[in-house]
Amino acid sequence: MTKKSFIILILVTFCLGLFLTGCPKKTVVKEGPSAATKKEEAARLEAERAKEREAREREARERSKAEIEKSLVAKKTPGIEGTVYESSLLKDIHFDFDKYDIRPGDATILKANAEVIKNYSNLKIQIEGHCDERGTEEYNLALGERRASSTKKYLTSLGITVDRVSTISYGEERPFDTGHNEEAWAKNRRAHFIITSK
Repeated sequence: MTKKSFIILILVTFCLGLFLTGCPKKTVVKEGPSAATKKEEAARLEAERAKEREAREREARERSKAEIEKSLVAKKTPGIEGTVYESSLLKDIHFDFDKYDIRPGDATILKANAEVIKNYSNLKIQIEGHCDERGTEEYNLALGERRASSTKKYLTSLGITVDRVSTISYGEERPFDTGHNEEAWAKNRRAHFIITSK
């Protein structure tokens, strides 16, 4: 074999080796979304959720307003200028004899009342403090005021602003039940809610 043939054989072998092994394949690295893209997507999703929440809350407020409107009964009250309203959605609370502290069961009622008031942002209420017929007129007026005030204080602790709630005491003047027994007296020891502005 000549030197020339030998060189040709080496070149052919080299080319054949390159052909058989081929070029190395490029590894393609798929890049995921960048951190900035992820943040943008998360912010977009959060904004959509916030809009949905807002729409649901607005719908709930509208339903609540409609319920309140349906429940209103106009009432002419001596000593109060203009028309006031009562609503079956605002429940009275009651007190133990000679007491003005809020009982646990009545706290639950006040929480439900507070939700009604919160859902209807223009609603202004007046809390009437009432007593049973026992005790002097002066004593009962003072006790009725303490009952109305403790009720107002509890409502404001639940987030109702002070400017939306006023109080008045009627003492024993306006009994719910005119009976002269413990059953009637228990009904008369109450805080009653009227709506002064809607």
